[in-house]
Amino acid sequence: MSEDSSLSLCNRLQRFSTRIPSGDPPGLSCAFRVRPSRRPTALCWVWGRSAERREAVPCRGRTLREMAKNLLTTSSLSVRTKLLHQTGVSLYNTSHGFHEEEVKKKLQQFPGGSIDLQKEDSGIGILTLNNPSKMNAFSGVMMLQLLEKVIELENWTEGKGLIVRGAKNTFSSGSDLNAVKSLGTPEDGMALCMFMQNTLTRFMRLPLISVALIQGRALGGGAEFTTACDFRLMTAESEIRFVHKEMGIIPSWGGAARLVEIIGSRQALKVLSGALKLDSKKALNIGMVEEVLQSSDETACLGEAQEWLKQFIRGPPEVIRALKRSVSSGKELCLEEALQTEKDLVGTVWGGPANKEAIARKGKFNK
Repeated sequence: MSEDSSLSLCNRLQRFSTRIPSGDPPGLSCAFRVRPSRRPTALCWVWGRSAERREAVPCRGRTLREMAKNLLTTSSLSVRTKLLHQTGVSLYNTSHGFHEEEVKKKLQQFPGGSIDLQKEDSGIGILTLNNPSKMNAFSGVMMLQLLEKVIELENWTEGKGLIVRGAKNTFSSGSDLNAVKSLGTPEDGMALCMFMQNTLTRFMRLPLISVALIQGRALGGGAEFTTACDFRLMTAESEIRFVHKEMGIIPSWGGAARLVEIIGSRQALKVLSGALKLDSKKALNIGMVEEVLQSSDETACLGEAQEWLKQFIRGPPEVIRALKRSVSSGKELCLEEALQTEKDLVGTVWGGPANKEAIARKGKFNK
């Protein structure tokens, strides 16, 4: 490879960003920027971004060629694209030091409450956080059950929408403190973090349009769970509060990253660093929620939430699910990969029964 062609690859790589495959050691950089070097002995510099260090490494000859070949040949289908295409794939695995079965054994030691799932003929699922004696705090068993319900929902091909709610007129107060106290080491904290990030990322990627129905309080991990839903609805007297700072920690279920996407980095920083209490009015003003419901009665507001959701899930499941997958791709992938995913999804519905029926209907209408 000549220096000119190598520099051409450098220019192409400048416009390319990729995720490191999950099999690589954890903690390595998540993105690369390549630029021509002024040093005659090196063709380019590769800048690696890492939480622990930043360093520049000169690339010569074969190193550059191998890196360029690997990146360019995999650019059409990145690891994140594969994750979105494949149901049941998690963010973390043993290469990240995450041993799921060990975490499950620890969580099984903390019983209490349940995660209940009701699937209706309308295509709407209702997921209930049920531990009312502790404001629906997540016990270890509930965390395990949440993963089980997510897996069940991944395989619910007739589903179109999902409402997440808490039992007895309150959403969730986050993690059960009994489990938190017993899992007191940094290693325990990171393992639990990876477990819940895995679960809620799979939840977020479900091909269902999801709504968090917030009654009463959504605190800590409960507030984080609401950010994994596509939409949030609140009753007038309810509140959302990220109380993590007051507990000497930061969000660990992916809530901070998702909150930035929902309300922007400046507002997210205020909400998190101030441990702000978001009542329904403030949450609506900053774009945290879509709407404040009229009723505060547990049954009535669930009915309101169902009616609100129905306007977005009218139509065949295969179309609604493809739409959700398309939007998820647009949110998580670069433009080129999102467009390729959209193309693949079009192939699942174009010329299908719903498409043919709609065309026939339109033809009759024109007559």
